[in-house]
Amino acid sequence: MNPKGYQILRRPLVTEKNMQFKESENKIYFEVAPEANRIEIKKAVEQVFKVKVKKVNILNQAGRSVRFRMQTGKRKAWKKAIVTLQEGQKVDYLEG
Repeated sequence: MNPKGYQILRRPLVTEKNMQFKESENKIYFEVAPEANRIEIKKAVEQVFKVKVKKVNILNQAGRSVRFRMQTGKRKAWKKAIVTLQEGQKVDYLEG
């Protein structure tokens, strides 16, 4: 097993809205490595979860401005991937 798939997929994004899409539209959300492209993300999901991927959409999330006391700063930017699975495919990353 190639560990590169685990380096590309940083973590699943588990929110209430994302879980609704997971059930209704067969989509799962991940934070991915900033240098990863669609093809690498597709291969990583298929390798790690043993499913067939239909489509991958990518969003670059800009870092938000933050303040702490008298100083301002910025959080780091990150990349989000929305992976659409083929019909009949399922991923249970919440159940261990």
